[in-house]
Amino acid sequence: MVAVSDGRTSAPASARTRVGRPLLSLALASMMDEVHAHSGAVYLLAAEEPVLEMAVMAGLPRAFAAPWERVGLSAPIPVAEAVRERRLVWVGGEEDMARHYPRIAVVLPYPFALAALPVATASTAYGAVFVTWPGSHPPQLSDRERDHLTAACDRLALRLERALEQSRPLLPEPDLLAAPVVGGTAGTLGTVEAARMVARLPYGLCSLDLNGRVTFANTAAAELIGVPVSGLLGTQLWASVPWLNDPVYEDRYRAALISQHTTSFVALRPPGDWLSFRMYPNTTGLSVRVTRARAVAEMNRAGPQPGDAPSRLVTISQVLTLAGALTEAVGVQDVVQLVADEVAPAVGSQALVVLGWRAGRLHVLGHRGYADPHLVERFDGLPMSEQTPGTHALNTGVPAFFDSREELERLYPSRHATPDGFAAWAYLPLIASGRPVGTCVLAYADPHPFPADERAVLTSIGGLIAQALERALLYDAKHQLAHGLQAALLPHSLPRLPGIEAASRYLPATQGMDIGGDFYDLVPTQGVAAAVIGDVQGHNVTAAGLMGQIRTAVRAYTTVGQAPEEVMRSTNRLLIDLGVDLFASCLYLRLDPARGRAVMARAGHPPPLLRRPDGKVRVLDLAGGPLLGIDGLAGYPTTEVDLAPGSVLVLYTDGLIESPGVDIEDALAELGERLGAAGQLPLDELADLLIREGANAQERIDDVALLLLRAR
Repeated sequence: MVAVSDGRTSAPASARTRVGRPLLSLALASMMDEVHAHSGAVYLLAAEEPVLEMAVMAGLPRAFAAPWERVGLSAPIPVAEAVRERRLVWVGGEEDMARHYPRIAVVLPYPFALAALPVATASTAYGAVFVTWPGSHPPQLSDRERDHLTAACDRLALRLERALEQSRPLLPEPDLLAAPVVGGTAGTLGTVEAARMVARLPYGLCSLDLNGRVTFANTAAAELIGVPVSGLLGTQLWASVPWLNDPVYEDRYRAALISQHTTSFVALRPPGDWLSFRMYPNTTGLSVRVTRARAVAEMNRAGPQPGDAPSRLVTISQVLTLAGALTEAVGVQDVVQLVADEVAPAVGSQALVVLGWRAGRLHVLGHRGYADPHLVERFDGLPMSEQTPGTHALNTGVPAFFDSREELERLYPSRHATPDGFAAWAYLPLIASGRPVGTCVLAYADPHPFPADERAVLTSIGGLIAQALERALLYDAKHQLAHGLQAALLPHSLPRLPGIEAASRYLPATQGMDIGGDFYDLVPTQGVAAAVIGDVQGHNVTAAGLMGQIRTAVRAYTTVGQAPEEVMRSTNRLLIDLGVDLFASCLYLRLDPARGRAVMARAGHPPPLLRRPDGKVRVLDLAGGPLLGIDGLAGYPTTEVDLAPGSVLVLYTDGLIESPGVDIEDALAELGERLGAAGQLPLDELADLLIREGANAQERIDDVALLLLRAR
């Protein structure tokens, strides 16, 4: 087993301990019984990799949880979150699941409640447990249920710890399902007379176990369905009855078992008979009532054809949950990370490489699981004309599967020279909108056969990865362009000025293109210097372009010797003459450190802060005019401020003090307190201190620009 990386230790693989009886199954059954849950599972941390593996499941077929048999610790699902955060995770119902765990809600859109808990001691994480209740469970977990679950998981962790200390290996345990009863009618119902009574009923009755297999069917059900009783017993309806071979019908059975609510559906028995199936679930299976339905031809629902290929809902579930994961990827590295965290654990792969196609060559976009990265990176820039499994898969558009090293090296002898330590591979061509995007390589530590259904799943996943990667490549290209434009429009460095020390910071908004209209500049002039900071509306290329024009104009007007009020008036007229619909705030300073003075003009910009040498902080309430670009006749009066040696001026844009739910006056006061408490820090450290809160924020609704000036 592996540990969560928080300084606490982890249990090695030998913690899967033999204890003389099914420890996990008994613990899970007892836990479920105490809180009246109807299903659950125990996960154990895998050896030497951050993956949770399902060890035992109870109450429902394991197929229901197939997409989550193996999950990465970083996956956004309740059991992984419970281990990462060492806490109980509660999901109170269908809406709660859709809001917090949309990937699970896509695959299991049914009303049920779930609790996930870590199985851990104070120092070691062993795994996790989840239990579920029907949709009728209250939206909150009771204190009694919470206490029982927490205590049970703590007891299980201690038992695993003792078993580990005593080196007792734990053998695989069977899942806990009600045993199917496939036998005579009388045995099923208890008495022959009861069976005769059911047989006389005018509607069909049958019983399904938790795996969906028919354990009883009366004659009426067999006649309505059109299959003899002997042909139904021990089979799944959707497998033995061709016209019921539709994932929609199997989904109703899943919905009934998971939610423990009565469900129903209507199906067409060819050529034109509509039958109604109503399912009554409990924790041991389902009772199904089958009757003739009224004419429903107007429903315009085409029934499945007898010749349709069989469909496995497990396959659909896996593809759905992985599709949900990949839709969250933004950049290329997000795609690589999600494939590593979600796809690889789900299909049992231990390593992967994502190759991108560009200009006739394959380039390594990312890889995981390789002990020696150079083995992967030597293939960066590989021409598509080279005969390799990755290029061949992309050239032909056909996935390639190699069960063993011998099979790969027989077809590609050159692989003898580049052993990577793995024993089986799947090469998935990534093609989106008919265009090559790249190749995804999944590697397996042991020889791995690829049956037809697994190949179909991997091929479908390859298509999803291709679409996600195509979007990510486009996003990264736009993101790089935006950052290049922003970098070109802002000063690369601040000039050294006599008597003035300066530092600056810029943070783009996290919404939009990571580009905006905030700007700053420091302009040396004869004997004095000028500083400017401003903010153009918007977080897009238009705002950035206008910002560049304003910054250039201010620099030009400063260079020709205009006074501060004239610089502001000239820039205002320029903005109006450009005919744009955007406004800008601006703060302009003419600095004279030799005289210890600064002259300032303001156009709708937040007031600067001044920290005096004695540590006292003032908010400079400057006279000013309206935003630039509103009134061509506006004036911008100036204010002269003392700037004694050691004084620090803090110029900023409103993104530094504006956040949802926080009063601007309070934010400004808090900024002043941080400035006053900072002491005589070096200016770069002071800049980092003042901007730290904004830098750590996951979402910034506005850009942040900061310019600090200290009189020497």
